[in-house]
Amino acid sequence: MDRGQSSPEPAAPVAPSPSVIAPVRAVVRLRHQVRLLRKRRPPPPAVEPDPGAAAPRVLREQPQFFTFEGPAELASRPARKRRRRSRLVLYPETSRKFGPRAERQSRAQRCLLLLVAIVGFQVLNAIENLDDNALRYDLDGLEKTLQRAVFGQPAAMGRLVALLRDYLATHVHSRPLLLALHGPSGVGKSHVGRLLARHFRAVLADGALVLQYHARHHCPAPRAAAGCREELARRVADVLARAEAEEKTPLLVLDDAELLPPALLDELHGLLQPQRPPRFHNAVYVLLSGAGGAEVTRFVLQNASRSGHADGPEELRAAEEELRASLRALLIRQHPLWEAAAIVPFLLLDKRDVVNCFRDEMAGEGFFPEQARAELLAAQLSYYRVAGREFAVTGCKQVVATVNLL
Repeated sequence: MDRGQSSPEPAAPVAPSPSVIAPVRAVVRLRHQVRLLRKRRPPPPAVEPDPGAAAPRVLREQPQFFTFEGPAELASRPARKRRRRSRLVLYPETSRKFGPRAERQSRAQRCLLLLVAIVGFQVLNAIENLDDNALRYDLDGLEKTLQRAVFGQPAAMGRLVALLRDYLATHVHSRPLLLALHGPSGVGKSHVGRLLARHFRAVLADGALVLQYHARHHCPAPRAAAGCREELARRVADVLARAEAEEKTPLLVLDDAELLPPALLDELHGLLQPQRPPRFHNAVYVLLSGAGGAEVTRFVLQNASRSGHADGPEELRAAEEELRASLRALLIRQHPLWEAAAIVPFLLLDKRDVVNCFRDEMAGEGFFPEQARAELLAAQLSYYRVAGREFAVTGCKQVVATVNLL
């Protein structure tokens, strides 16, 4: 080389930038200090193991928190159970979702609604059948006939028709209807029995369904009671069997019931028992009796001072209930048959009622029903005179014989 040219000097190493070395040194320094602190920490005191106690569970290192309880209290506290969280039921998007069974409509509810509808329909049908069965017997026409042909007994006729209307409203019954018409002689009991028999023969269109039994004629005194009982039982059974076949309610009228022997009363009492076959339950018995006539006479004469127009309906109803109760108590002592009877008392007839009887009979026999002549004929009869009123002793019983003498 030429001495004139200077040789190049080697380049000095480039020092790293202080911005990169400073953080590295700080990290190394902190790590060194942490190691020194861990070495200087004293070890925990050794605890002698209890031979009877179970081996302590090895737990992971957990951070300890400061509490006011000692280590013994912490060890005695039972461990709390962790609640198991219920898992959510996830439904796939493509499947159908069903609610719980309790939320769906029950089948029993539908059956209950159907049952209510059926019962309602049956009730409406039964009401219509009640009207149809009552119309068969034309009770409105019967009521008009009785009010027109029977004098002096408006209360008795009203009660009689009401009892028949209630019973004949349906064809199925649990026991027969027993009507007991009681009162003194001549007040119209036998006349009502004949009117009832005539009406039922007309509406039933079969005379065999109406039985009229007269104690004086069918069972006179010389005849044995046993034979009368057998005959009555046979005739009643025939009528009831025929009525059952035609699905109708028969009528059985027994006149002069006070003259019936005890054996026949026992037979009638047996026919009314609920243990009988169903065909015996569907019948109307009408007993016409003079028993209790003295009680009715005494009651009418004691209450003659009451004016029918002055007394209210409640007072009249109370007086009728009192009379029926006294008659029932009197009749039950004679025979238990009357205990099941619906008693209809017939009261004494006033003088103007007897005059109407004469006019009706005169018209029926072809005579002109003159009022003055009827009053003259009525004056020939005997009367109870109480409080300015006159009540016929024999009622209208002698009217027919008197008119026949004209």
